[in-house]
Amino acid sequence: MIDLKYLQNNFNEASAKLEKKGVEAKTLENLQNLFTKLKEANATLEASKAEQNSMSKLFGQYMREKRDVTELKAKVDANKEAMVPLQERAREAEEALFFIALAMPNFPDDSVPEGADENDNVELRKVLEPKTFTFKPKEHWELSEINGWIDFERGVKLAKSRFSVLRGEASRLERALINFFLDTNAQKGFIEHSVPFINNSTMLQGTGQLPKFEDDLFKIDDEDLYLIPTAEVPLTNLYNDEILSEKMLPLLMTAYTPCFRKEAGSAGRDTRGIIRQHQFNKVEMVAIAHPDKSQEIFEMMVQNASDILTALGLPHRVVELCHGDLGFSAATTIDLEVWLPGQNQYREISSISNTRDFQARRAKIRFKDGKKNRFVHTLNGSALAVGRTIVAIMENYQNEDGSIEIPEVLKKYM
Repeated sequence: MIDLKYLQNNFNEASAKLEKKGVEAKTLENLQNLFTKLKEANATLEASKAEQNSMSKLFGQYMREKRDVTELKAKVDANKEAMVPLQERAREAEEALFFIALAMPNFPDDSVPEGADENDNVELRKVLEPKTFTFKPKEHWELSEINGWIDFERGVKLAKSRFSVLRGEASRLERALINFFLDTNAQKGFIEHSVPFINNSTMLQGTGQLPKFEDDLFKIDDEDLYLIPTAEVPLTNLYNDEILSEKMLPLLMTAYTPCFRKEAGSAGRDTRGIIRQHQFNKVEMVAIAHPDKSQEIFEMMVQNASDILTALGLPHRVVELCHGDLGFSAATTIDLEVWLPGQNQYREISSISNTRDFQARRAKIRFKDGKKNRFVHTLNGSALAVGRTIVAIMENYQNEDGSIEIPEVLKKYM
């Protein structure tokens, strides 16, 4: 959640940042009105409390002076009764402010590039040169038909569209990649976790998926439970509503999980193949960090994901997202885009974000800094999306006859 005190005390500056992430002026005006209502409600309530305290102190004086307290008691009781609706008014104003604040995106860092959408993202660097083929490279679904790797029709039969079945060598490749990703992350200090694939609404609110993105989640009927859209949710929320000691930081965590997304609003996009599925596997990195160290850890996470792609021999580029393409919880994001020769373009394969204290405020994750508690910074990123890595290997390691080589670093796993 955004820092409401900062928003209230620096409204014009904060509003300008939120507008860059698509928050409408009308919504910000509504927020300002709620601040005013809460301030007025609290001021009235505090005045009534002060009057109550003042009258209560008179009881001792009246008793010492042996004066009749009947009238004073009547005034105290009447004021106490009058305070009930004032307390309710203040509570309602605070609740309304909290509810609308939950739907507010994070403030972007000052360093984030200006821009409206993905076309304005900034390429920072390219890593590895794409291979020159002596034949026209095939797309991964064509290669799948030749090798019998992916069964799209039976995936639809088992569930619905955007589900698929990996078979034989493709299934083995998936398992090899998961192990390779986890082992590489472990070498960088990330502790492996096995977490529930189903989380409750409090956890999803903590990392920012709820309430705003409920339509993109698979909910379990008659339960306060959802299938997770990413391991970021359970890993970050392991420390939900906890106060950590400073010496525990940073907490570096990694996990393999399936991820479940309805892909609301993506109708017609990537309908062929396994680029955009309702269920896909991913290995995630999550860090809970001291605010002074989060940028350093962010850069390490970006480099780690890039190193994995380099070890696999996959050409990719590192891209900084502009305001208009930045995610809801992110203060800054770097995407890694892998080269797909069959599509003749770069496609996102990892997205690494520093949310600063945005998720920590929602999830109440703090650390003890001397005598006071401070919010941690949380970071998350893919290392990597498994299905898209399979696609990249298929297209980059294809032969003219449609057969597919296996990257050298994976041979010990396969």
